[in-house]
Amino acid sequence: MSAPAAPRRTGSKDRVADRDDTATRLLRSSVTTSYDPSIDIDWDAPLVEGRYGVAPERVSLYGTALWEQMSEEQRITLSIHEFCSVARIGLWFEMILMQMLLRYAYDRDPRRAHIQYALVEIADECRHSMMFAKATERYGVPDYAPTTLTHELGRIMKTVGTGPAMFAGTLFVEEVLDQLQRESMRDDRVQPLSRMVNKIHVTEEARHVRYAREELQRIMPKVNRRQRELARTLTAAIAHVVARNLIHPEVYRSVGIDPRVGRAAADANPNHRESLRWTARKLVPFLREQGVIGGPSELLWKRAHLV
Repeated sequence: MSAPAAPRRTGSKDRVADRDDTATRLLRSSVTTSYDPSIDIDWDAPLVEGRYGVAPERVSLYGTALWEQMSEEQRITLSIHEFCSVARIGLWFEMILMQMLLRYAYDRDPRRAHIQYALVEIADECRHSMMFAKATERYGVPDYAPTTLTHELGRIMKTVGTGPAMFAGTLFVEEVLDQLQRESMRDDRVQPLSRMVNKIHVTEEARHVRYAREELQRIMPKVNRRQRELARTLTAAIAHVVARNLIHPEVYRSVGIDPRVGRAAADANPNHRESLRWTARKLVPFLREQGVIGGPSELLWKRAHLV
């Protein structure tokens, strides 16, 4: 059987800016448009009664029989716990990303703007991790840490995640969070604390997304078939693990629902499945064009309701 044709890639080398030119612009933007969450968020401000943690339509049980049985107060409570669950998995991955970026910079010339921006991104991610941690603390919810298995898989990823998988995996996590946060930060029904956390993350992650997108476009035309399949497998694994861990089952206990019952209802909820596909709707076509989605590993994307 002949080998399948290589996927069409729109990100050819002649259409992607020079690494250091892009990095120089991102470094300038980092100087003019950055935040310090410890200063720019009023952590002592009272929470506003009647406001959600996320847009109600994005709550995992929205539209189910369980949702219809909840009081408004319970719906708000669940939304806040789900906001903190998403923030916690974001924090988990950002700690992985910082280690991958440090390893990436460790082997390269620090005089280059491209590597200097990698160091700036590490600093951004450190502040974001602190911001997510403080937001969870402020809301007074439990630590919705990933499961032991997921936690240990993270150890593997931060060790083997290099090249295309590092940048594609980063893009997946950042783009999914960006879609959820960009929507909520403009929604008056959402707590001001959530909205400000989202605004800071969206603003600064826009630079991180551009950095990763362009680097992936530079790398993929140079990989061989074995490297492409490895990138597909690792990226699909990241997407599946993160999507399955966005909503920790224990959040349902906050409104008196057995975690197993809540998880099953969310998994079967068409609205929740559509929300997951919605978060990845802009990224999936791009990753297909780069050859990062395809082959047997695409089954993991489907199982996670991302395609």
